[in-house]
Amino acid sequence: MSSSSGPQQIPVVVLAGFLGSGKTTLLNHLLHRSGGSRIGAVVNDFGAIEIDAMAVAGALGDSTVSLGNGCLCCAVDVGELDQYLSRLAHPDTGIDVIVIEASGLAEPQELVRMVLASEQPHVVYGGLVEVVDAAEFDDTRARHPELDRHLGLADLVVVNKLDRAAPQEAERVLTVVRSLVDRAAVVPATYGRVDPEFLFDCRPSEERIGQLSFDDLHDHDDGPGHDEGPGHDKNPGHDDQHGRAGHLHDAYDSLSFTSDTPLDPRRLMGFLDSRPAGLYRIKGYVDFGPYDARNRYAVHAVGRFLRFYPEAWPPGDPRLTQLVLIGSGIDTAALGKELEACKAEHKDAPHADEAGMWGVLRYVQGTEEDPAEDLEGPA
Repeated sequence: MSSSSGPQQIPVVVLAGFLGSGKTTLLNHLLHRSGGSRIGAVVNDFGAIEIDAMAVAGALGDSTVSLGNGCLCCAVDVGELDQYLSRLAHPDTGIDVIVIEASGLAEPQELVRMVLASEQPHVVYGGLVEVVDAAEFDDTRARHPELDRHLGLADLVVVNKLDRAAPQEAERVLTVVRSLVDRAAVVPATYGRVDPEFLFDCRPSEERIGQLSFDDLHDHDDGPGHDEGPGHDKNPGHDDQHGRAGHLHDAYDSLSFTSDTPLDPRRLMGFLDSRPAGLYRIKGYVDFGPYDARNRYAVHAVGRFLRFYPEAWPPGDPRLTQLVLIGSGIDTAALGKELEACKAEHKDAPHADEAGMWGVLRYVQGTEEDPAEDLEGPA
């Protein structure tokens, strides 16, 4: 088992949705509420005038790649996309996450395939986010029957513009969307307000000295009329008596799990293979103890996509499993108990069954069987 962790990889999030669903509004919200992370964006306008690129350029500056007059999944090949990703993912940019905002006519499955086919070593697939307009949901579905298939491929669905739908209608749309997804998290929103922590780790990969973060540049306490800021919100999609939309953190649940007892790889893979609907993201490090005493395993899971990265234990660091699970509507107490049940029975077993690691190694990039490369939807 290799002890090399390879280059640090930046997640690439595909942001899709039909025309008018609110993708650019959501992207602008992420930029202004990034929690200190630096976001790079590939913005794909279908028309010759790059309106979406203009809308985000003020926040992104030189971190924008704009593709006009064509649909990304049709007009750009994998090699060309790799050039853009290479530019944004270069270590000198200090970018922590890349968002590809597709045109309203793009085919999400093809965009996901392109990201997974990338030969750029500094990036990793970060999930497919599908944005839905709650107020126009039925009309959009009638014009674009493929919406059902797109929802089935998504890792996260943002049901946007709930403020424009009556309460009963909003609940009906949410129910229909949940019936169409395949284990994806479904999050209600107004004005694209989704907590960035739900999509990516908001803490920068390293401390930046002398460079202002997006949080430094934008006031958190936006007053009336500032649609992009969360203010003191309580519950996305539901207004309080003052007419303010809800607090972003109420849209998702999170669980932190730490164990000084190594995990059994077979039990952990059983847990991961059966992870519930709504569990959008898993990140952290796993100690497999006697199954591989040399390495800890960084884990990156988004939706149904899963990958492990073996790396040598940092000298002096305690040997712990540390995981964060993020989802919407998940039972964190039950998930915690399931992870507890993944602990190895014998912490210092001298002759652990090495075959127990085979299930893990299938999800290590570069092995002969890499499920991420055989995609019918996001793996």
